[in-house]
Amino acid sequence: MKIRQEPQLRDRIVSKLRPTAYSRAHDDLRPSTGDHDLNPFMKEWVDAEERLKPAAVLVPIIEHNTGLTVLLTKRTDHLHHHAGQISFPGGRVEEDDLNAIDTALRETKEEIGLNRTFIEVAGYLDDYETGTGFHITPVVGFVRLGFDLNVDDFEVAEVFEVPLEFLFDPKNHQRHSRDHNGRQRQYYAMPYGEFYIWGATAGMLMNLYRRVHNLL
Repeated sequence: MKIRQEPQLRDRIVSKLRPTAYSRAHDDLRPSTGDHDLNPFMKEWVDAEERLKPAAVLVPIIEHNTGLTVLLTKRTDHLHHHAGQISFPGGRVEEDDLNAIDTALRETKEEIGLNRTFIEVAGYLDDYETGTGFHITPVVGFVRLGFDLNVDDFEVAEVFEVPLEFLFDPKNHQRHSRDHNGRQRQYYAMPYGEFYIWGATAGMLMNLYRRVHNLL
């Protein structure tokens, strides 16, 4: 796999992220994106009086000598939420978690065995609201080489990497629709080989792309 790295891309990514000083105690300061960006009717799917379930994911950017890649997982087919889909490691906020970063790093360790000592947290993307009722904080972290993975095969069917160059190429940004509950739902997709990256994962990657390229 040939990866071409743009000079100073790492520094530019860091400069465009929301700083880790943002916290869940200040949700009103953190803008949200979500499935509703392309589908305003999805706002109706979650009771306005009911809080979205807080969750966090890690967007792991692997620092290869030849360039940057993003690590993704394919979920197993028997899971209750988002079975078989491509996702970032992460999950619901637990009571003992200190913050969204702690949630993302804990879940990453539990799902794929990536130890937090290899991860340098750089900041946040915009929070992402899903039509399935989750309020996700995407935590971006740079991962240095030398790590080992120990995959939880109950939750994760496969782990793979995608060159950041591929994800940042507009030619690979697709927009599709499908029928859901009698309505046409729009969504982003970035198919990569046998892996169909779509929905919330593709939406968060689009947010990263737009931030880095000053398109927000």
